[in-house]
Amino acid sequence: MAVDLTSRAVDARELMDDPHADQDMLERTYERFSLVNAVVSRWRSVYRRDIRPRAQQAPLRVLDVGAGGGDVSRAIAAWASKDALPITVTALDADPRAIQWARGRGSAVEYRCAYTGELADADERFDVVISNHLLHHLSGDELAGVLRDCARLVGDGGIVIHRDIERSRFAYRAFAAATWPFAATLLADSFIRVDGLTSIRRAYTADELASTAPSGWRVRRAFPARVELRWEASRAGS
Repeated sequence: MAVDLTSRAVDARELMDDPHADQDMLERTYERFSLVNAVVSRWRSVYRRDIRPRAQQAPLRVLDVGAGGGDVSRAIAAWASKDALPITVTALDADPRAIQWARGRGSAVEYRCAYTGELADADERFDVVISNHLLHHLSGDELAGVLRDCARLVGDGGIVIHRDIERSRFAYRAFAAATWPFAATLLADSFIRVDGLTSIRRAYTADELASTAPSGWRVRRAFPARVELRWEASRAGS
């Protein structure tokens, strides 16, 4: 049966979001996120383009929102350490299961279980706020709230970068084809394949984000089937 990708499947739910999800499968999913993100998310290019140049000018505080198992946070911390740059990374997630698992992975990352609104209300500030595969989890109202929070969390000259998959037939077919050979091996007993296909069905298109995001936010497309939503404090309202 053909999959309808003409609009967001807002009622579809990822299995790993179930509070009663199998703990072993959940942990295997966290463990394999680093492999998937290394292939599709391209955070190394974001680090080189947006994070490293800023850190060469002044120490940076980076906040990773909806960090899940924290693999992107740990990768950024490792790249910064290799480059001998003064970057501190905080991984934020509202799911205590994710934070508990991530804390067991060690590294120089700070892990916090909280919502963006809690940090914004406490007047915390960061130089760079990022998220990976967070936006498709959010309803329209939730998206608006997270964007408001993130804009409050960055100081003068700060930047917010949300990156996610873009819903399209190409994205759905490509992910299905690329993960099929590993379904019974590398991805076995995890939620990666099933939830990945669900996340594409729930994902926003670039046009949907552009029409939904407040003034000052900018949308970019990237390969493969990626979408990036950006806000720079110096450009807000421009």
